[in-house]
Amino acid sequence: MQNPLADDLDRVLERTKVLWRELGGKHIFITGGTGFVGSWLLETFVWANEKLKLSACATVLSRNPGAFERKTPHLAGHPSLEWRRGDLSSFHFPSGSFSHIIHAAAETSATLNRRTPAAANSTKRWTTRVLDFAKRQKNAKFLFLSSGAVYGAQPPGLSRMPENFSGGPDPSGPGAAYAEGKRAAELLCMQYGRKYGMQVKIARCFAFAGPYLPLNAHYAVGNFIRDALNGGSIRVRGDGATVRSYLYSADLAAWLWTILLKGRPGRPYNVGSDRAVTIGELASTVAGVFHPRPKIRVEKKAAAGMAGARYVPCVDRARKELGLAQTVGLGQAIQKTVNWNLLIR
Repeated sequence: MQNPLADDLDRVLERTKVLWRELGGKHIFITGGTGFVGSWLLETFVWANEKLKLSACATVLSRNPGAFERKTPHLAGHPSLEWRRGDLSSFHFPSGSFSHIIHAAAETSATLNRRTPAAANSTKRWTTRVLDFAKRQKNAKFLFLSSGAVYGAQPPGLSRMPENFSGGPDPSGPGAAYAEGKRAAELLCMQYGRKYGMQVKIARCFAFAGPYLPLNAHYAVGNFIRDALNGGSIRVRGDGATVRSYLYSADLAAWLWTILLKGRPGRPYNVGSDRAVTIGELASTVAGVFHPRPKIRVEKKAAAGMAGARYVPCVDRARKELGLAQTVGLGQAIQKTVNWNLLIR
């Protein structure tokens, strides 16, 4: 049976083909391989491994490999993937030599923020454990998946958040645990990189759409698609004025592999789209791919003269240094996400 993501995977491979040669015959280590981002990392790794005959292998750390096997048997049973059951804070270091390490494991911001104040400490503890493993690997490249949350609230006069923005999260705010955990983890990565000569790169991830995105979490685009698939109205919990941007998951995977393999050590890169859209416009775009078109229910009225909060990255660094670009527009990304969810229902 053909992989339903074949077209996307081919496009990712076409854009990154020259980079994959570095992984020929190599062994890599991945945490967080069973979530939204991790699933795309595994899909693209397996695809490139087969198409380019890389003879590479990935060891994937997971708390519950069995659950992932039931969800994606074509990945869980693939011979190039070796599964290791374990917890991030205490996993046993696998033997052998690893050339590349991706630390993508993290609980969602909503989950971590509910568990304050221990949440920020757990993120730091997990990252320390992975870094302690990584420092044993000679000249390994290390990619840490951080978040745009490290910047804190985006100032009203700043249209796009650059990597050198010196703000930070409000420690008294409801989202502080997740953001501070990521900030502390980034600091650890930089300290380990300097002390042990590790090639550490950081991807500050923003918002995304695409296959594998949960439809019942705190992601607006996923919730809107869920509402429409269930045949009801699309529910906008706020006033629709909040501003976001969305990068398609195949673009996300291409960006992450490029940062790992080509990015400058000790360098953070924003990962996301710089094409801003209000949540109200997002809801309308989701509604537009369904027939009949669902109604949109906005629960709150916008305050007069008040601009919506923004969460939009500047991606000039990724564009200029690494040649990265957004290749799938928002409408097409939503259509692809809907099609995939209809297929797996």
